[in-house]
Amino acid sequence: MSRSAHPAGPRHADVYTEGHYSAPAEDLNTLDEKVWARTVGRNADGVVTVGGIEVTRLAEEFGTPAYFLDEDDFRARCRAWADAFGRDADVFYAGKAFLSRAVVKWLREEGLNLDVCSGGELATALAAGMPAERIAFHGNNKTAEEIERAVEAGVGRIVLDSFQEIVRVAHIAQSHGVRQPVQIRVTVGVEAHTHEFIATAHEDQKFGIALADGQAAEAVRRALKLDGLELIGIHSHIGSQIFDMAGFEVSARRVVQLLAEVRDEHGVELPEIDLGGGLGIAYTSEDDPREPQEIAKALGEIVSRECEAAGLATPRISVEPGRAIVGPTAFTLYEVGTIKPLEGLRTYVSVDGGMSDNIRTALYDAEYSVALVSRTSTAEPMLARVVGKHCESGDIVVKDAFLPADLAPGDLVAVPATGAYCRAMASNYNHALRPPVVAVRDGEARVIVRRETEEDLLRLDVG
Repeated sequence: MSRSAHPAGPRHADVYTEGHYSAPAEDLNTLDEKVWARTVGRNADGVVTVGGIEVTRLAEEFGTPAYFLDEDDFRARCRAWADAFGRDADVFYAGKAFLSRAVVKWLREEGLNLDVCSGGELATALAAGMPAERIAFHGNNKTAEEIERAVEAGVGRIVLDSFQEIVRVAHIAQSHGVRQPVQIRVTVGVEAHTHEFIATAHEDQKFGIALADGQAAEAVRRALKLDGLELIGIHSHIGSQIFDMAGFEVSARRVVQLLAEVRDEHGVELPEIDLGGGLGIAYTSEDDPREPQEIAKALGEIVSRECEAAGLATPRISVEPGRAIVGPTAFTLYEVGTIKPLEGLRTYVSVDGGMSDNIRTALYDAEYSVALVSRTSTAEPMLARVVGKHCESGDIVVKDAFLPADLAPGDLVAVPATGAYCRAMASNYNHALRPPVVAVRDGEARVIVRRETEEDLLRLDVG
């Protein structure tokens, strides 16, 4: 690898006084444990390791770009959520964050349930041996074929998202001679403090049935009348990447109020409520995520207090962490290609991936960290923008970060906290090949989702 220095962009002293960027860490070689998987560290040679394996060796064996997932960290986070909520609650891993057969196996072994939201996710769950009764099926527009498969498989719950779906699921269940357990997803009118595209509980959006104007109460009336449905509870989800528990408190209060209305009108106390997921993780050192024990304690106290005030028995709670489990467990490894300093602005560092393997920066204005991982450096920090290789000016991986001024083509850099919604939302833009996911544990690495090949692309092109 070349280690020659090049003309760099502005140093941190120049840009920090503008008040737009945070000053870099005192030592750019230090890895902030908040944003990296638990077994990540640097060895005596300065090379970053995960699960005891050097990233230089991983790059040589599996190529770049690639996602490397710390299996021990994933399993530990599963256990932490299961232990925090205990036997009187249910934890459903949100498969949309990242799903593969290996992940389903880990979930099954660690005692978590699984939330799916498409026929493909359901197929993956069943193929990997997840018991159907431990699966919840979400989605705002499930097809008749997807509902049919879910009912035939015997999924533990289908979350109803519209008046049409209430009838659709009831008809299919009745045709199979079963009563399908269901929950009704309600929008509670909470404006979560998150990006507009991932806030899901205000009325002006596509998910759920609004509490406003009595629509949710009417949905309950209809569901209770249909022989094919067994209404087991109410579901609410207020958004994603949320750190403030205040939104959950308002949501729980409004859901419990609906449960009280159901009891008063129908003489029925629904036994379950699902408060969704959406708890945030640390993408940068400025993020301060909550631990599962703290979340479980807060949610339990909120629901118990509201139910006691309403004279209701406390229902069984379920939650749906996805990002909070898989997000911190993986990083994306890239090789540096070209480096372009812009005098007085920043240095553009191009890597061999981009928006095809991480669309979140372009889509949500998401912020990430980045580090030089193939060596250490004593060079001065420079303000850098890490960009991809795609034909798109918005192809940004990390908007602004500090990297060593002697960064050179051939160096390896890694972006942490990419386990959630990166491989899951990856694309073939510019006919890019989607990267592999490699699980690392106890000095061994294995591919759990292989890298796409040109043959894969051409196989779908039948023109």
